[in-house]
Amino acid sequence: MIEKTFSPQDLEEKLYADWEKSGLFACNPKSNKPTYTIMMPPPNVTGSLHVGHALTYTLQDVLIRFKRMSGYDVLWQPGTDHAGIATQMVVERNLEKDGVSRHDLGREAFIDKIWEWKNYSGGEIVRQQRRLGISPDWSRQRFTMDEGLSAAVRKVFVQLFKDGLIYRDKRLVNWDPKFQTAVSDLEVIPQDTKGNMYHIRYPLVSDAEKFITIATTRPETMLGDTAVAVHPADERYKDLVGQTIKLPLIGREIPIVADDYCDQEKGTGAVKITPAHDFNDFELGRRHQLPLINIMDERAHLNNSVPDKYRGLSVAAARKQILADLEELGLLEKVEPIIHAVPFGERSNVEIQPMLTDQWFLDAYKLAQPALAAVRNGKTTFVPEFWNATYFDWLENIQPWCISRQIWWGHQVPAWFADDGSIFVAETEAEAQAQAQEKFGKTVTLTRDPDVLDTWFSSALWPFTTLGWPDDSLELKRYYPTDVLDTGFDIIFFWVARMMMMGLYFIGEVPFKTVYIHALVRDEKGAKMSKSKGNVMDPLVLMDKFGTDALRFTLASLAVPGRDLKLGESRVEGGRNFMTKIWNAARFMQMNECARQDNFIPPEAKLTVNRWIISEMAELATRVFKSIETYRFDDAANDLYRFLWGTFCDFYLEFLKPIFANVEDAAALAEARATASWVLAEFLRVAHPIMPFITEELWKSFGDGQMLLGHTWPSYGKAQTDTAYIDSKAQEEMQWLVNLIIEIRSRRSEFNVAPGAPTPLSFHEVTSEIEVRIRRHEVILKRLGRISDLTIQAASPNLNKGDVQFVVGETTIVLPLADSIDLEAEMARLKKEIDAQDKEITTLEARLNNADFISKAKPEIISEFKERLGAANQTKAKVQQALNRLA
Repeated sequence: MIEKTFSPQDLEEKLYADWEKSGLFACNPKSNKPTYTIMMPPPNVTGSLHVGHALTYTLQDVLIRFKRMSGYDVLWQPGTDHAGIATQMVVERNLEKDGVSRHDLGREAFIDKIWEWKNYSGGEIVRQQRRLGISPDWSRQRFTMDEGLSAAVRKVFVQLFKDGLIYRDKRLVNWDPKFQTAVSDLEVIPQDTKGNMYHIRYPLVSDAEKFITIATTRPETMLGDTAVAVHPADERYKDLVGQTIKLPLIGREIPIVADDYCDQEKGTGAVKITPAHDFNDFELGRRHQLPLINIMDERAHLNNSVPDKYRGLSVAAARKQILADLEELGLLEKVEPIIHAVPFGERSNVEIQPMLTDQWFLDAYKLAQPALAAVRNGKTTFVPEFWNATYFDWLENIQPWCISRQIWWGHQVPAWFADDGSIFVAETEAEAQAQAQEKFGKTVTLTRDPDVLDTWFSSALWPFTTLGWPDDSLELKRYYPTDVLDTGFDIIFFWVARMMMMGLYFIGEVPFKTVYIHALVRDEKGAKMSKSKGNVMDPLVLMDKFGTDALRFTLASLAVPGRDLKLGESRVEGGRNFMTKIWNAARFMQMNECARQDNFIPPEAKLTVNRWIISEMAELATRVFKSIETYRFDDAANDLYRFLWGTFCDFYLEFLKPIFANVEDAAALAEARATASWVLAEFLRVAHPIMPFITEELWKSFGDGQMLLGHTWPSYGKAQTDTAYIDSKAQEEMQWLVNLIIEIRSRRSEFNVAPGAPTPLSFHEVTSEIEVRIRRHEVILKRLGRISDLTIQAASPNLNKGDVQFVVGETTIVLPLADSIDLEAEMARLKKEIDAQDKEITTLEARLNNADFISKAKPEIISEFKERLGAANQTKAKVQQALNRLA
């Protein structure tokens, strides 16, 4: 007998250890089975499991377990990412506590420190992944800086350089002054910030008494101005184009140029051009061949390119001094307060500065064209499909990818410099030396580029380097392209598109056939989770409290494609209650001596109630099969819930109680026990991908003695249900009974009939077939419907006050309630409830029709109000219907 109380914490660790020992997580490259492959998005070694991880790993594990059961040789490739800036930042913080910087240690010693930390932190995230019950092939675990993967990164860099797709250039990049490195556009977060628009007079060289006024939010960068631009059609400045102005505070003469970039309606229509510190200005500067003057150092302090009084000042201090000097000269015309978007570093949270630096770039535009074509021609599909537009938009407008970073942790750029500036790109230093020898005819000293590659450069190679590339391995041939990538929408640019580009370029095939984009996990009110709001939900805490299966089931049940998940602790508690229901059902069956019968053949069951539940189980298996195949995890989870809690527990087991009690009918009793055991066992099989722990544990009692992890999906319940398992007549009859009981219970609840108070019931206009059904199920009907007297009449009903009439199928049914409730009090209660709902509806409609409220309220608040309004209208309609019945 299983334990009386379901305690997942006592089961999970042991069950997981048993699964790992079984070896069933592993793929088999020599198998003859069809393959199914998922590349796990490698978590950062800095990280700990968060609720987003919990969702993606749960959904991937559902697919993996499902496909393994469906007869596939499954590879779920696990691993972790070195996460360049993020990891270096954590280790530097730890060193700062001891008053040590990375520069104090030196590069080699500092990297040794990071490896020490990685070995701890990387192991921690993997331990947390195991808590979720996931089943990847741990024997194949990789790290993005494993030697094999590092060698592949060097090979890719060298090949792309030889092909002219990687090049070194002096261009504008997003510069993070805290980390003193370039960062990508995707790591820059615009934040609405209070600022000012400064109107500054630039005097004309031809006439110092005349000015052209520019408007800028960044007066400090004027020290690097090399032109002023106006729109060619702007009548105000037509005569000034081609003239020069004297740059205030500097005295340098700069031209006035005409360019379509300028907006005549914005500001003064005249724009200061600082090509070294603004991305738009950089492009305009190239068009007009303007000089580029960098006025900042790595810390975003002003450098030696500016007058002495400003050198060494921070951006904020320089701005203050420059504004004071302009005002003293009478050149600051006016200041307007504004709210504008200022770029901040995603990790550093400091203002990002556009900076002119020497960096390595990848020609992403050329690589993007095959990646665009692959989605357009259907080689790779997005689910939901609307994410195609996001993917297309980014790739169609892609800019050169700055792939170098000025940090120490990561894949060091495989390039060496000679003293004369010559660059030698090679996989090894020896190869670089050979190139230099050939160029100079002698041995020269080479210095390796200290920069490392953007983390996403190596991550983009993940689908094929983990399979042994560049070697022509059996795994690469067998498991590439992979089948599905499950990830969040936020890394479509970071990772998905880049894997597409690299996979097509180096393997000649897309890296995955399907990209399933799951939504964001929000709190129960629809707000984004954040530490500052205090609404972050820790999956480890939830699993400790409610069990892993409860969390997995809840996440799956909420995973509606294209819709964010609203997760609250109460939902996970509901998942725990469902696990308890499954456990209690199993215990009830054991108490009634239900055990697996190896010789039981479901289609040969005789009793209608058993043929019905067998049919329902077979159809459930098919529905869940189709739902998982089409990434409708929500439908799969909710179908499992409705079947087990509603169909099986609330009705089937209740229908069996008279049979269990009638031990004299041995044949019926044996069939009922065998059927109930078979159905529960099959339910455990079908539910296993979503809730693996409880299903594995109960399988020991109702299965065949083998580990459920290694079992196959029911053969009768795949794309089509085996008709041998379906008895439509039994389904129609038992569903009629179920609907009838639900209607009776609903009416009793609707009118506050005491739960234990029996009421009479009469059937009218009954056919002979329905009468047979009523008589056959009379005992169950009376017990489950709390019916005292049951009558069958051929005539239409003659209703009295308090008689509630409803229809099931073609049969009219009357439930007399006059003797069971206080009619007047009940009608008064219903009217009061209608009034309450009317007040709620009026209040909500007033808020939602208020334009001021709609413009200021957060989207999740508006969504909540709309949901409340819909619920209030539904409740009012339901109560009004009930009142009409009584009246």
